[in-house]
Amino acid sequence: DGGCSGGCGFWGLSAEPPFCPLTSAGWFRRLLQKPKQSSIHASSSSHSTTSHSLSSSPSSFSSSSSAWSSSSSSSTSTAQPSRPAPVDISSSSSARWAKSYDVCICHSEVDLEFVEELVSYLESQPQSLRCFLQLRDSVAGSAVMTELCEAVQNSHCWVMLITPSFLQDPWCRYQMHQALAEAPMANGRTIPVLKDIDRKDYPRELRNLYYIYVALKENSFRQIRDTVLR
Repeated sequence: DGGCSGGCGFWGLSAEPPFCPLTSAGWFRRLLQKPKQSSIHASSSSHSTTSHSLSSSPSSFSSSSSAWSSSSSSSTSTAQPSRPAPVDISSSSSARWAKSYDVCICHSEVDLEFVEELVSYLESQPQSLRCFLQLRDSVAGSAVMTELCEAVQNSHCWVMLITPSFLQDPWCRYQMHQALAEAPMANGRTIPVLKDIDRKDYPRELRNLYYIYVALKENSFRQIRDTVLR
């Protein structure tokens, strides 16, 4: 009569019910399924604290975001380099006036007509470029070599008008070598201009430099002017 609810027949021989595997297993499952009050309370408390932190954080996050945005825009505006102001070469403090001439024209006498047109164009510019023209500006009675050397030393840059006559004139080649000795690395100061010659005849001494090729006179004059100004 005293069977367990699980259908086991072990109670008839003892005053206390013996250990029943089925009943114990069911009790153990119920024990595991029963939630712990302390855990629920702790979880609820933790969730409440977290919610409070999140609800109070937007203002601080907003201020932090605005601070970051301000810092970012500040650093961005600071990082952008400003373009340097153009140098006024007509100013009395300009390094331009440290030399007597802006440009020395190295040429053969055969090409004098073309050179005079070039000099007239350069000197008529708003900057009033100062050109050294050998037959016009050399001092009478002075040595040719002295005049050529001083013209090179007292000029900011040198235009080499390289023509068939230039290549055959020993004084032209001498002046070219003086210009290269004055500024071995060039730095834009030596300006070769090719006229009426093939590119294969371009002097070896100048082959590390870009040149201006005379096709249309007006365009070439503008290129020479812009190069001198730079």
